[in-house]
Amino acid sequence: MYKIAILGCENSHANEFLKYIIEDKVYTDIEVVGVYSDDIEAANKLNARFGVKVAESYDEFVGNVDGIVITARNGANHYKYAKPYIPYGIPMFIDKPITNTEEDAIQLKKDLMEHNVRVSGGSVLKYPQLIQDLKKVVREETYGEVYGGFLRAPVNMVNEYGNFYFYSQHLVQMMTEIFGYFPHYVQAFRKGKVITCVVRYEKYDVTLTYVDGITTYFAGVNTLEKACIDKFGFDGCFQQEFASFYNVLTGGAQEQTYDEFIAPVFIMNAIERSLNSGQLELVNRG
Repeated sequence: MYKIAILGCENSHANEFLKYIIEDKVYTDIEVVGVYSDDIEAANKLNARFGVKVAESYDEFVGNVDGIVITARNGANHYKYAKPYIPYGIPMFIDKPITNTEEDAIQLKKDLMEHNVRVSGGSVLKYPQLIQDLKKVVREETYGEVYGGFLRAPVNMVNEYGNFYFYSQHLVQMMTEIFGYFPHYVQAFRKGKVITCVVRYEKYDVTLTYVDGITTYFAGVNTLEKACIDKFGFDGCFQQEFASFYNVLTGGAQEQTYDEFIAPVFIMNAIERSLNSGQLELVNRG
């Protein structure tokens, strides 16, 4: 039996994951020993529905679990929640954004590598079938030379969970899954509720469009023979996301390198710097 705890349970991930384990009994070899949240009301709701223990502090489970799931709404809490557990070498799921700052991302990567901690997580939007189909189009040049692409997703610029960082990794993760995790430069422009970002890769540019208050998702790739673009949702993606964590929890290899895992943090920070400076900004590396 694998014992896990969920830290930061204010969003739908905690509900979905607990449903798979406790109600649907998809993972009969996992025991959720408790949950923690800065928002006690959110934690109490999970206690009422699933009967899980509510912890008084995020480090209460140290030394007593085989893995942890970190799903705090504010990415500023993610490294803080993970840090006490890292020396034990237990597998971790860390939700988007991995962190809000480059400094935390760099230190997190260093600590994970030092203690050989296997990780999964990031945005669930790397899993939709359209994203995987477009990734294949780029990798295999199915329709000839790739000229770049276009992606659109929601953003929430004013909130108590890190403002721009709260939601922005979704769009960045869509892009990196299709086109690669290490673009070179970013330039971003804002007009009203729309933020347009030109992301410069070595061979082409990708345009990202954030729209505040709009909930639709689009992804597309421009190629020699055709432009492949469509709207998509993410039915079934939470299941795939938890399955990825279950893989590392039970001894499997992680899907991404540590550099790929934290890469979206540097892209998000470059976008915010560009919004503030009005200039082309270098995407740093961890």
